[in-house]
Amino acid sequence: MSPLDLLLEPLGYEFMVRALATTVLAAVVCALLSCWLVLVGWSLMGDAVSHAVLPGVVLAYVVGAPFAVGALVFGLLAVVLVGAVRGGGRVKEDAAIGIVFTTLFALGLVLVSVTPSDTDLNHIVFGNVLGVSTSDLVQVAVLAAVAAATLLLKRRDLVLFAFDPTHAHAIGLSPRRLGALLLGVLAVTAVVALQVVGVVLVVAMLVIPGATARLLTDRFGRMLVLAPVLSATSAVVGLYLSYWYDLASGGMVVLVQGVVFGVVHLLAPHGVLGRRRAGRAAADEATTARPEAAPVV
Repeated sequence: MSPLDLLLEPLGYEFMVRALATTVLAAVVCALLSCWLVLVGWSLMGDAVSHAVLPGVVLAYVVGAPFAVGALVFGLLAVVLVGAVRGGGRVKEDAAIGIVFTTLFALGLVLVSVTPSDTDLNHIVFGNVLGVSTSDLVQVAVLAAVAAATLLLKRRDLVLFAFDPTHAHAIGLSPRRLGALLLGVLAVTAVVALQVVGVVLVVAMLVIPGATARLLTDRFGRMLVLAPVLSATSAVVGLYLSYWYDLASGGMVVLVQGVVFGVVHLLAPHGVLGRRRAGRAAADEATTARPEAAPVV
């Protein structure tokens, strides 16, 4: 089979076209948000929100509402609960996040186990991008557009919030509101990625692209380009591999992203080998610049 056939054959199936469109949309918006999550240090918050949406999805199924509605409600609820638990001052942020997301995720698993359903709700946990319908694709497209537009329109304020919230406050911005806005976008983005990789692996799509781009550049503007390009490319490659080798689609998407990160972490200028080369160059320069000792008379 020719390389062209390898590329074109999957596109002859509608379910693969929908899967590719959904995966690329999710990959791009997750990558954009991951740039901020990596800089602010909110990777664990991404994990919390992505797991906390599970009970909302199950309850939405029970009442006949769209999955996205239930997931979004519980994603925002998780953010509010983390703030409430942390607000007392006695519980630190990481502990509050751990308490909230594990409790809500456990509630979701219990609801899955007791809810009679003709639909396999375990697909919500592990993802089912090959089963995405046209209506699901429309929901993903709308939510992805809202999240991406919010990030790009508020880019300057959010960048300032990420790098220097004190300066942001000094010029009249509210770090609290900007943080709340970023958390709201996180909840929306988690819902988008839910269709692709499921609850368990959403955090990977929210962290890996930004971390990979961070190793390649020191400029945030370039990160916002590199992260979506790497994420979308990895998503397409992962989906094609899953098609040709009959592998889990969501798992392959994340696995390819992880492999790309590993390669970049090893070879990039800020990676392992890059730091070693820089260290050796600095040592050689210091040796060359060191003045020779004066001869003893």
